[in-house]
Amino acid sequence: MSEPASRQPLLDVAGLRVTYGGVVAVSDVDLRITEGAIFGLIGPNGAGKTSMVDALTGYTRQAAGRIVFDGREIGALRPYKRARLGLARTFQSVELFDDLTVEENLLVASEHVTVGSTLRDLFLPRRPVDRSSVDWAIEVCGLGDVAARYPGQISLGKRKLVGIGRALARRPKLVLLDEPAAGLDTDESQELGQRLRALPAEHGLTIFLIDHDMGLVLSVCDQLMVLDFGRPIAAGTPAEIRDDPRVIEAYLGGHRV
Repeated sequence: MSEPASRQPLLDVAGLRVTYGGVVAVSDVDLRITEGAIFGLIGPNGAGKTSMVDALTGYTRQAAGRIVFDGREIGALRPYKRARLGLARTFQSVELFDDLTVEENLLVASEHVTVGSTLRDLFLPRRPVDRSSVDWAIEVCGLGDVAARYPGQISLGKRKLVGIGRALARRPKLVLLDEPAAGLDTDESQELGQRLRALPAEHGLTIFLIDHDMGLVLSVCDQLMVLDFGRPIAAGTPAEIRDDPRVIEAYLGGHRV
């Protein structure tokens, strides 16, 4: 996955290693993601995909390696500081506030809580709320028709989109989507793919997509990496990954996509 020398990657990872005790979950991973790309990460269960996302976003401390985001080394930063720099993520389980509407869920996620904002809320509790990012996320994710509903009143596909909307409500530069299509039917997965494909071109977002839905990943990603037992075994375009014998053996069980 070579990049033009003049084009600085938005995310540049070198020698990433994640361990849990004596178990190596991710070993010596290098990757570069340029701005405006959709990068995919696939692999069998237990391959280290979520461990890698946790390390990139600060939920797990890497044992070795360098993580540079938007030109800044972030390996020592806490998750909230990485988020403030523009690195957002979703989680496999969609944990929404069931007693808040879809719109209110996004409003909560959009707030940048600091000491200053807390003091302002104490002394100016009725200050105007900046809704621009929330309104944008609702439009991008197609949530306008369910914005006033509660999570329990909408489909799983819509709840997944709410999870993505919460990440987008902070206007990130890069969003890491961890299994966003899990549990979706074919139509919902196709709708999700169409929305993801439009994000870079229409909204300038960069996406790191992790999912087991091979049809989704191969249809929307520009570049992919395949992990097996924590090690990258293949990287390239969807066409290259589809025909790679190591991927067919390790991930597809000997059958072509």
